[in-house]
Amino acid sequence: MNRPLPRGFLSWTANMGLKDDADDFALVVSEAPAVSAAVFTRSRFAGPSVLLSRGDAARQDARGMVVISRNANVATGRAGADNAAEVRRLAAAAAGVAPEQLVIGSTGVIGRPYPMESIRAGVAELPARLPPADFQAAAAAIMTTDTRAKSVHLRCGDAVLVGIAKGVGMIEPNMATLLTFFFTDAELPAGELDAVFRRVMDRTFNALSIDTDTSTSDTAAVFANGLAGPVDPAAFEAVLHRAALALVRDIASDGEGASKLIEVEVTGARDTAQAKRVGKAVVNSPLVKTSVYGADPNWGRVAMAIGKLDDDLDLDPAKVAIRYGALAVFPEEPDDELLARARAYLGGSEVVIGIDLGLGDAGFTVYGCDLTPGYVELNSGYTT
Repeated sequence: MNRPLPRGFLSWTANMGLKDDADDFALVVSEAPAVSAAVFTRSRFAGPSVLLSRGDAARQDARGMVVISRNANVATGRAGADNAAEVRRLAAAAAGVAPEQLVIGSTGVIGRPYPMESIRAGVAELPARLPPADFQAAAAAIMTTDTRAKSVHLRCGDAVLVGIAKGVGMIEPNMATLLTFFFTDAELPAGELDAVFRRVMDRTFNALSIDTDTSTSDTAAVFANGLAGPVDPAAFEAVLHRAALALVRDIASDGEGASKLIEVEVTGARDTAQAKRVGKAVVNSPLVKTSVYGADPNWGRVAMAIGKLDDDLDLDPAKVAIRYGALAVFPEEPDDELLARARAYLGGSEVVIGIDLGLGDAGFTVYGCDLTPGYVELNSGYTT
C-alpha cells in the first residue's frame, strides 16, 4: 500500500545486539532545518535519555530522533548518562546534525547498561548518506513487547504527517507517553507547534492507560521541516489529533496480553479534570478490566470505581447513569434479558463504557484494555 510521505526525512535502522533477530536502533532526521516540540515523563526516576532530551527541548529546533530499544538505560548511574550522550553524539555525527538537534529515546529493561561496544560498531556502519525515511522500519525498530508496529500517515493540505509509536505495558502517561514521534513537512511557527502539540497530547496520550504504571522513559516529539509550506494551524491540530488518537487506540488494543479495547466516555461532569479522573478510575480498575475480559456484565464494578473518588464530594449516585455501548445498565433493573444483552456486547473486541455524572457539561474519554492472564504471564518473567 502506498502511503503519503513528508518531504525531506531520512532514516536508518539496524541491529545493535539487543534483539535477537530484529532491528533495535532507529534514526530519523530531517535533511532541512526544522522546528520541534516535545514532552517527557514526569517520573522521578527518569532515565538519562529523557534528561538529555528534556534539557534541549526549549531550543525547539530538533530535526529528528534516535532510539535504542530493548534497553531503557535507566538506573545505570554516571555511566548510563555518559553512554546516552555518546549514542546521541555518534548518531548526530552520522546524520550530519548537532547532538542537541536529536531527541534520544530508550525503552526496555531498566537497570541494564547499554552494550556500548556493539552500539559503537553498529553506528560506525551507518552509510555516509542516509536514505529516504522508511517510517515502517523505524516503527518496528522501536518496539519492545509490542506485537505489531504502529504508524499512521495523514495529509494536511499539501503537507503530510506521519506518526509512529511503541508501547503496550508500563503505561499510565503523565505527560504524553511511551515513545511516540511525529514527522511533517508542514510549516508552522515553533510556538504554535508547541501549543498545538501539548493540547493534542493531553487529549490523546494523556487519556491512555494500560496498567497504571508511568514509564521512566516516556518521550513524545514532533518535527516540522516546513518543506510543504504553511498550513492552517487549526487544520493541522485536527490532523495531529486524528493521528495521535489512532496510535492511542492501536496501543490500547495491543496492551500486553489484551484481548479488548476499552473506551470510557464520561459526560455530565463538573469540569474536564473531574471527567478525566472518573474515566481513569474506571479504566484502571482491575475488577472492571477483568469483568470486561470475562464478558461479565457486572456494572457494580464500574459504580465501585467511580465511588473511590471520595474527594469529589459532588458525585451523587442518584444522578449517575452507566451504559455498555448504547445499552443502559444503571439505574435500570438488571433482568435476565438485560444481562444477556450486556454479556453479548461485552463479548466484542471493543467495549465502550459510558458514564453520565449528571453534574455539568464537561466530558472526557479515556482508553485502555482488559486484564488477562497473558499480562501476568508476560510481566512475571520479563527479564528472565
